[in-house]
Amino acid sequence: MMNIIKSLRQQNNFTQEELGQKLNIQKSAISKYETGRTRPSMETLQKLSDVFKVPINVLLNGFGIKTEISEQETKQPKDLAKFLDQTEIMFDGEVHKLNDESRQKLRNALEFAFYEAKKMNKRKKD
Repeated sequence: MMNIIKSLRQQNNFTQEELGQKLNIQKSAISKYETGRTRPSMETLQKLSDVFKVPINVLLNGFGIKTEISEQETKQPKDLAKFLDQTEIMFDGEVHKLNDESRQKLRNALEFAFYEAKKMNKRKKD
């Protein structure tokens, strides 16, 4: 099976060096991605997605990374603290970097939303 990056690179008539220049990474990194010795970071995958004009899921699926969430996974509660400790989040199809101030604003907004939901649930029980 041909590597997804190699396939897309060849379809777009790029050399490894040309693709590396577009991504601002070394040709050797492209070679490692294509041979499967390493996987690109999410930041690099986003850049590849932009260069090749394909959804990031196409690239992830090409590496055998599951992109669909199973029904069982959606039923399990997510650890919000772990989510909020991340420095990058994907929202509306775009990756956003979060600094400490942004994470605190997100925490505040979510605390408010949870507080409101708790009040509404309490009213329904009464």
